[in-house]
Amino acid sequence: MLSKVHSVLLRGLDASLVKIEVDIPSQGLPGWNMVGLLETAVKEAKDRVAAAIRNSGFQIINRKTIINLAPGHVKKSGVHFDLPIAIGLLTAWGIIKPQAVKEYLFAGELSLAGQILPIAGTLLMTMLARDRRFKGILIPGENICEAEMVGDLDVIGVHTLAEAVHFLNTNERPPQRTLVTCAIEETASPDFAEVRGQESAKRGLEIAAAGGHNILLIGPPGTGKTMLAERLPSILPPLSHEEALEVMKVLSVHGLIEPGFYKTRERPFRAPHHSASYAGLVGGGQGVPKIGEISLAHNGVLFLDELSEFRKDVLEVLRQPLESGVVKIVRSGASVTYPARFMLVSAMNPCRCGYFGHPRKPCICTVPQIQNYRTKISGPLLDRIDLHINVTPPTHMDLLESKTSEGSAEIRARVIKARQRQMERYGGKITCNAELKGRQIQEYCIIGREEMMFLKEASERLALSARALHRILKISRTIADLEGSVELKTQHLAEAVQYRSLDRLVT
Repeated sequence: MLSKVHSVLLRGLDASLVKIEVDIPSQGLPGWNMVGLLETAVKEAKDRVAAAIRNSGFQIINRKTIINLAPGHVKKSGVHFDLPIAIGLLTAWGIIKPQAVKEYLFAGELSLAGQILPIAGTLLMTMLARDRRFKGILIPGENICEAEMVGDLDVIGVHTLAEAVHFLNTNERPPQRTLVTCAIEETASPDFAEVRGQESAKRGLEIAAAGGHNILLIGPPGTGKTMLAERLPSILPPLSHEEALEVMKVLSVHGLIEPGFYKTRERPFRAPHHSASYAGLVGGGQGVPKIGEISLAHNGVLFLDELSEFRKDVLEVLRQPLESGVVKIVRSGASVTYPARFMLVSAMNPCRCGYFGHPRKPCICTVPQIQNYRTKISGPLLDRIDLHINVTPPTHMDLLESKTSEGSAEIRARVIKARQRQMERYGGKITCNAELKGRQIQEYCIIGREEMMFLKEASERLALSARALHRILKISRTIADLEGSVELKTQHLAEAVQYRSLDRLVT
């Protein structure tokens, strides 16, 4: 008898349909033969499935069996093929009704005891089932909350193979054993009210949050650069529905969604160590390329502390994602594209000893040493960072003062208003000023004659590149949005220019 079961193949954030065919011919030597360009994890499914079927109380028919995963020219990977292979075998043996199998999409890993274990990528699988107009999807019970985010689809969560067989034959839904309810996870974020002093740095971070700009915090050790960066997510606007779905897809394919809970409004914040490898930051590895830190920061913040300590080749790879918003990983056997639209927040010391420009502690570095240290960050990469914020040591009075500084809630309210102005101006084509391109800058960043002369003089004095000039205009547009101004004025340009002070230091 021939049976057909549908499952899913994940390649990056793309999901495609896989048809699992099981044929039991009348003649041939007993044994299972699995074909379809399978990777090791799928080949090993034969032993897991056989043990799961036997330990679930079903009798294995010892006949020649051919299992094909189509299309045959695409490499199959993942342990989630265990359940559909088992369902296909049981259907071919006449234990499961064939008609019920056709209406559902199946995914799940099997233990030797017949339990169905949680898997990664359930959200993408459920979206494919909805788009292909399946009646529902049958998945591990611990992944049910993740799948129910999609809506408009019957989600069946099962915990054992026996439960799955019983549902397909009787249409009786299995009991829910999830100990926690599906809920939005809320975490307390660090607040800007905890930061003493640093008013100019907080102003720069507010501008960056309002326009989605990249930032470099530069200053001596102990000035609060890391503290400031960790509080940036608390003033960013909440994720929109579309952005939240994109973030959840990234987390889902990486298996980072905890059973029973999910985040829909909090922006990602990733802070890899400076020893991170090329593949760890960008993605890659054996077989299908895995996702990297810059894609896990999609629609959120990527914080690189001690920027100058990162390997040069690791930093240079950031240049293309910062412009395009995607990462394309090409290998001999696969090519995968991951989203990578993030705010880059970086921090570094002004020199190797760390005290260049410190008001009280002397710097022991020579001028060539300072230049060599700073040029570890290449000019093209530095050119892509919109705001260069100098973080100076707070005074003792700032640290000891009992007066509470402005909190994140007040700053966030202004940021949200500025973002709303941008959304109305651009009609939803782009979400923030940082995404403006050449023609759009000419259209939305119009300046008068006085402002033109000021910008020309600043450009000549700082030897600004065309990209840096465009970034000044975008920062000015954000400053004007924070003030509710339609026009770009000289004071907006002047404040934006001061955030490009490091351009003159790069050779």
